[in-house]
Amino acid sequence: MFNRLLEQRKAIVDDVSGVTRDRQYGVTDWNGKTFNVIDTGGFVHGSEDVFEKEIAKQVLVAVEEANVILFLVDATTGMTSLDDAMASVLRRSTKPVFLTVNKVDNNERLLEASEFYSLGFEHIFFIASASGSGTGELLDAVAELITDDASEETKEMAALPKFAIIGQPNTGKSSLLNALVGEERTIVSDIAGTTRDTIHTHYNLFQKEFILIDTAGIRRKAKVHEDLEFYSVIRAIKAMDEADVCLLLIDAEKGLAAQDLNIFSLAAKRKRCCGAGK
Repeated sequence: MFNRLLEQRKAIVDDVSGVTRDRQYGVTDWNGKTFNVIDTGGFVHGSEDVFEKEIAKQVLVAVEEANVILFLVDATTGMTSLDDAMASVLRRSTKPVFLTVNKVDNNERLLEASEFYSLGFEHIFFIASASGSGTGELLDAVAELITDDASEETKEMAALPKFAIIGQPNTGKSSLLNALVGEERTIVSDIAGTTRDTIHTHYNLFQKEFILIDTAGIRRKAKVHEDLEFYSVIRAIKAMDEADVCLLLIDAEKGLAAQDLNIFSLAAKRKRCCGAGK
């Protein structure tokens, strides 16, 4: 859905649950209005899993940040206890909520999807994000709530300088970003590969304003065996193309490694100034 709205494959998509972890931002436009779209991980209420607990925090932050909430549910699985839990959270919010039933790509699924009316939300849309069916009506409703001033502000933010934090897995890239912005913007753990997508964060402190991009750790090709990690690395490399400056982070405990030099070479080939942190 996020990729459909942005008209690009920015978020990693996989059949495995829990692929998306941190809040991911993108910019799109519709009917002359430009606005941010925030992708979040799946909300699992009361979970003790280390990642699911942190994802839930990220989801609640996104709900507070947003002006409009698109509550996405799956027509193929029907209404679940997880949907009920998310609905309970959103009913307490004062933000407009658009209940969006995804994967409705035939009349049979449209009939089955009618059960979601029982959640009690006023605005409900039936879409198929894979094909784009129904997304136009949804975007029409969203665009009506976007003011011209907010649209201009989003355009200005998209033009800000961008700094990408790059490096090997587990060097502390997410921790550095959180320290710079002064909040838990991205999930941090000792598990390598915690960050999967490229995470854009608006920095606006000390009269300085720019975009920080947290990236997945880049390992040697020979060590990358899973599809999820492969696509994470591809997005990290694309972040170098997008950035104006790359900051290469090196683990002081391990010292300068051959892979650090390889990553530096990738940034240098793209003519991005690159600083080294320890």
